[in-house]
Parts: sequence; C-alpha cells; structure tokens
Amino acid sequence: MKTYQIPGIDLPVSRLSYGCMRLGGSWGDDPLTTEDRKRAVKSVAAALERGINIFDHADIYMRGKSETVFAEALQDLAVDREQIVLQSKCGIRFPGDPSPHSPGRYDFSYEHIIASVEGILRRLETDYLDILLLHRPDPLVEPEEVARAFDELHRSGKVRAFGVSNHTGAQIALLQAFVDQPLVVNQLEVNLLHSYLIDDGVLANQREAVYVNASGTLDYCRLHGILVQAWSPVAQGALTNPPHDAPDNVLAAAELVAQFAAEKETTGAAIVLAWLLRHPAGIQPVLGTTNTQRIADSCLADDVTLSREEWCRLFIAARGGRLP
Repeated sequence: MKTYQIPGIDLPVSRLSYGCMRLGGSWGDDPLTTEDRKRAVKSVAAALERGINIFDHADIYMRGKSETVFAEALQDLAVDREQIVLQSKCGIRFPGDPSPHSPGRYDFSYEHIIASVEGILRRLETDYLDILLLHRPDPLVEPEEVARAFDELHRSGKVRAFGVSNHTGAQIALLQAFVDQPLVVNQLEVNLLHSYLIDDGVLANQREAVYVNASGTLDYCRLHGILVQAWSPVAQGALTNPPHDAPDNVLAAAELVAQFAAEKETTGAAIVLAWLLRHPAGIQPVLGTTNTQRIADSCLADDVTLSREEWCRLFIAARGGRLP
C-alpha cells in the first residue's frame, strides 16, 4: 500500500488507517467475550495483510476494552511493535467520572492527559505511543497545561508525536503557540456526505454557506503539513448500501458510486474512499469496520484513481446541487 510520512514518525504510514473502536465489543462494563477476542484477531490480521500499519485508538473506546483486546490480538499474531504505528486519543470524560454528578465533558488538564496516557499504555501493553491526539476541543483548555503534559510525555519517551482531533485551524494555532512539539495530525469527520471542510472553500462568500464555519481548517492543515485523518470515511455505508427512503442526493451519489465501481472493476467502498484519497491534502481514511470483507473491499481504494471530472461528479451528486 502507498504511504504517507508523518513528521516525527520514522515509519512511513499506510494511506489507510485502521480504527479500533469497534474491537472492544460493547460500551457497557461487561467484560470482553471469546467472540470479541476472535473478531479482534481476525480484523487486525485482515488490516495487516493488506498493508495497513497504523492503528487508531482512544482511551474511551468501549471504556478501554478496545485497547485491551487489541493488545491481546497483537500478541496472538506475533506482531513486531516496531513495525506498526499506534495512535490513541484522550480528552473525553464520561458522565459520572469521577463523581455521580459529573457531566460528560472534555478535559485537557495536565493531570487528565498524563493519567489518560498511563492508562492507554497499560491497556495497549506498550512502552510508548507513536502519536497522541487530543480528542475534542476543550472549551476550558489552558494551552500551558497541555504544553506541560506534552513536554513530560515526550521527554520520558512515552509519546513520540502529537496531534488533535476535531479541531479548527484557529484552535490548532492557539495550541501550537504554546506547545513546543509540532502538531502533526488532525482527525476530522469528512466523507462525501459530510464534505463541509471542502465546501468551506468552495462556498466562501456565498448565501449557501450556512453550516458552522470550518474556518479554513483544511487549508490550514495543508499549509502547516498536518496530516488530515478522516473518521467515518464511508458515511456508515450510506453510499454503498443506501436505504430506499434515503434523500435524493444520497441515492444519486450511490448510483454514481456503483457506476464508477463497475467501470473500474472495483468495489463501491473503494470508490468512496478513493474520493478522499484523490484530494491533494493527502487525506488518510480511518476504517472502522470489523467485517474482514469490508476491510478488503476498502483497501482496494489504494489502487483507484479518480479523474478531476469523476471526483467533481461525485462531489456535486452528494451535495445535491451544482457548484456556485
């Protein structure tokens, strides 16, 4: 599989990443099952076999069980830790943590970042993370605290590189003004049906631009060499298996996806992901399925190249209207 280079990471990373959220079974406190463990091994093996070498986690995924079962899968598969890139996220806190009246919230305090990384390393059974991301913007962020935590984690060798998730360009700039380490990744929701980061530039100064301002985030990331990772890159399968009552734009885009897949002798998932890969920002889709056939179908995107015309036809169909 073709690769990208992330600053601060020696190992080139595959153009597709594997998201490990679903590996951990349920969101409840119930323990991992034998079936959960078998599914994790099969999913991780399928990703590795197709050239994926970067695996995305978060401390909250299935309340830590996703990281735990992933570590077990690596051991079962005898994977060399030095040949993969491990990424995890922190900053989201569940309701009831630490007291019954505590609300669900975001927490970028020094104490929470340090404690979260210690838990991540313990569950993943590793001495270090290649990349740590701050999961969702904390409205009470004090960048000096983030900088102190990052300095300690980097100096101790527990985290090699840092980034963010769901952040705007301005929020990244604020953090970067205090943090010495470069922020090298921004993980964002982007797909054909959630293309607001791309619309942001196309619709500037247009009446249609009513979505929350994306603040030039995609351009900011390109300008500063920040890898954009796309979560939910296939829009939960809406373009490969749309319901009959789906909106007209979804049905039209799904029809075009199927047409291109037939013409190029590939899968619908490959076309949807190739649309992201075609963007010159160098977007890295994060696959979130535990279905091994879907993993295989998705990885075919690495061999698909869309023309400008094909890319724009998909963009316009999914938007449900012509460009301004």
